[in-house]
Amino acid sequence: MSVNSITNNNPVIYPKGTSQQMDQSDFLRLMTAQLSQQDPFNPVDNQQMVAQMAQFSSLAGISETNTVLSQISEQLAAQTQLLQDIKAATPSTPTTQEG
Repeated sequence: MSVNSITNNNPVIYPKGTSQQMDQSDFLRLMTAQLSQQDPFNPVDNQQMVAQMAQFSSLAGISETNTVLSQISEQLAAQTQLLQDIKAATPSTPTTQEG
């Protein structure tokens, strides 16, 4: 008996406000399903599996980096705004030359 494909006729329903992008748990769930349903006499190529895992790991690292950089950018913008507010609130004092 050969299993060529797995079909799921159940629609995927995402709760309101959630992202439709896959995350690490989705990837692991799909990988586990793939491994459990594969034909033992014709398994998935190891190189393809390792390549997929490496790509996902790289993507996860890039995503985390983007999140951290976004947080840093927000902090810098808040500090810049605070400095501008302080500068605007501080009365400027004229410089006098004594002589």
